[in-house]
Amino acid sequence: MEQQQLASVLEQGLAELSSTITMHDLEQIKAKYIGKSGLISAFMQQIKSIAPELRKDFGARVNALKNEFEAALDKQKKHIIQAEMERSLLNETIDVTLSGRGQNLGTFHPVTLSLERMVQIFNTLGFSVQDGPEIETDYYNFQALNFPDNHPARAMQDTFFTEKLSVLRTHTSPIQIRFAELNQPPIKIIAPGRVYRVDMDRTHSPMFHQLEGLWIDKDISFANLKGVLIQFLRTFFAKEDLQVRFRASFFPFTEPSAEIDIMDDNGRWLEVAGCGMVHPNVLKSMKIDSEAYTGFAFGLGIDRFTMLRYNINDLRLIFDNELDFLEQFRGRE
Repeated sequence: MEQQQLASVLEQGLAELSSTITMHDLEQIKAKYIGKSGLISAFMQQIKSIAPELRKDFGARVNALKNEFEAALDKQKKHIIQAEMERSLLNETIDVTLSGRGQNLGTFHPVTLSLERMVQIFNTLGFSVQDGPEIETDYYNFQALNFPDNHPARAMQDTFFTEKLSVLRTHTSPIQIRFAELNQPPIKIIAPGRVYRVDMDRTHSPMFHQLEGLWIDKDISFANLKGVLIQFLRTFFAKEDLQVRFRASFFPFTEPSAEIDIMDDNGRWLEVAGCGMVHPNVLKSMKIDSEAYTGFAFGLGIDRFTMLRYNINDLRLIFDNELDFLEQFRGRE
């Protein structure tokens, strides 16, 4: 009787496997026969209740049944996979006689366009471009720039620290220190690059682009600073009558210091940069005689200037890399 039951279950299982055409149905049949509560699994559970003298023979027949079913299951699985692949290839056939779609040319990112314009303008004013590491020591990022030990910028909530005394640079000013250590005045450089601060909203990003400038020579005054930056701003925004104002401010590395505002088309003042005369302590870090030389420094946000130049109202658009957004800048090189 048991032999007939085993044969019947196997015959039924093999018949169901042979008529299966999808992986989903195959999994259902697998569960029906060799799942935890399957028909063949039930025979496996019966082995322990069979009389000892019959247990070995019954167990062998049940195992043979299970092995034959699993072999048929595996064969049908391969058959279904092959059939599905053939159907997929048939449906995805490419008509090589169709006309090509052509190629879409890329375009420059708006930040790249703004940076290139800035560099070009400052080159005409006699500034050269310098670069430096993005991971900086505390000395070059803070100490050499006259930041006191208790300055808020040294806190972890404002600065990304990588390891002891190393940070992701918070400005490109360290480039100025490194350059001045190896080059005596006259020094006339700009330092564009990526900088990092712990901040993120519609007008701030944890990584952004900054350009800083430095001019050190004999008899450099605040008048020179104003002349250079006013000329740069009016040229960058292509507006000869652009109104510019300087407001007294404070930075650890310059004294006196000022914020720079420009007036937009709606008569509103917009802050665009910071500047000032290089602090004597910073000149000392540069190993430059502050009695013989003076200089000025300035810093501006390239992303901020990009937003103003192209009327972008959300900084995050610059970093999202949405093709529809970037396509607007084609042909503005």
